Amino acid sequence: MVQRVFKAFQYRDFRLMWLGACTSSVGTWMQKLAQSWLVLQISGSPFLLGLDSFLGEIPIFLFSLIGGVVADRTDRRHLLLASQFVQMSCAFLLAGLILFDVVKVWHILTLSFVVGLAQAFGGPAYQALIPSLVRSEDLSNAIALNSIQFNLARVIGPMLGGLALTKLGAAWCFGLNGVSFVAVIISLLMLQIRFVPERTNESMLTSMKQGIRFIRRQRAMEPLIALAFLMTLLGIPLIVFLPVFAKDVFHHGANTYTLFLSISGAGSVLGALVVAGMGNIRHKGRTALLMLVALGICMGGFALSKSLVLSCLLLFMAGIALISVFSLVTSLVQLIAVDEMRGRVMSVYNVAFRGGMPIGSLVTGSLVPVFSAPSVFACNGVLLTALGLYFLLVHRRVASL
Repeated sequence: MVQRVFKAFQYRDFRLMWLGACTSSVGTWMQKLAQSWLVLQISGSPFLLGLDSFLGEIPIFLFSLIGGVVADRTDRRHLLLASQFVQMSCAFLLAGLILFDVVKVWHILTLSFVVGLAQAFGGPAYQALIPSLVRSEDLSNAIALNSIQFNLARVIGPMLGGLALTKLGAAWCFGLNGVSFVAVIISLLMLQIRFVPERTNESMLTSMKQGIRFIRRQRAMEPLIALAFLMTLLGIPLIVFLPVFAKDVFHHGANTYTLFLSISGAGSVLGALVVAGMGNIRHKGRTALLMLVALGICMGGFALSKSLVLSCLLLFMAGIALISVFSLVTSLVQLIAVDEMRGRVMSVYNVAFRGGMPIGSLVTGSLVPVFSAPSVFACNGVLLTALGLYFLLVHRRVASL
């Protein structure tokens, strides 16, 4: 059973990529914790908290299509290295601004946009690279294990970030994140990449159109991309606005926010382990939609809960459901794509998957001061449940996969 869960680790390049990405993700979550708390502390504004998330994600929505074409035309490793160096520089710059006590909210917002721009090119390259590291029959396992590293970092990162924030100060969270990029840079330099891009004289626009035509020819691809957008639009803001629940609903401090992030991450790790253990199962689409319904129910329950213990339990279950949906939907998209189109297909998927996040964060940040966080997220939970039931019972292309 254990061997089946961790099957993709038998591939050397995947192990290297996983270890480097996990180390970097731990640093990223340390920064995320400190950055969210810092924005809320400096401004006292839930809207600016949502705006920070929006500015970090909107470049991915705007530029991922270009990033996907570049990922199909160049060495994906080189593209990823450039992305890592930009993000590392931004982390060190913020650490310096905080250390010298000159940081302003606009500094944080601007650098969030720059990091998002780097991720718009690095994201499609990273996702397109993973299938070249393992055989196709182990792709679902690799994607689930990749989700584990991200969500394991969501557990370890906030715990370390909470300690660094309260004991050492915010500058340490940003500085340690900068250092963490060294691990992923080293792992990328050690990879033995098998993908060789084809030479082409096509324009960027023509290449993008080819990718979109490929997607439209696949029967279930458009519903999968629509589903990715809607579930992130409604689901991801829960993680972004956990500081608001900690501070304004439960009237606690950074420790409760750290607890919420860690509990959500622990649930996601368990969910990813379950998906990895399933392997290349049948009915991935139906399983993903059932998990989406469960996510909606857990989110609604968390929003309305007045008990810290019950809230933690519901957040843990929501983490399991959230990562199960994301892993399964991503697996389905990767399995449908062919390698020469993978960068472009994953860039369109990124536009939907990552594009829902900033829009959801900005809209939620506007609604929370008017209607309160519990009311907004209870409504989001109902909408997620309805979305899952619609794709299960009415529009059944995803459910049939």
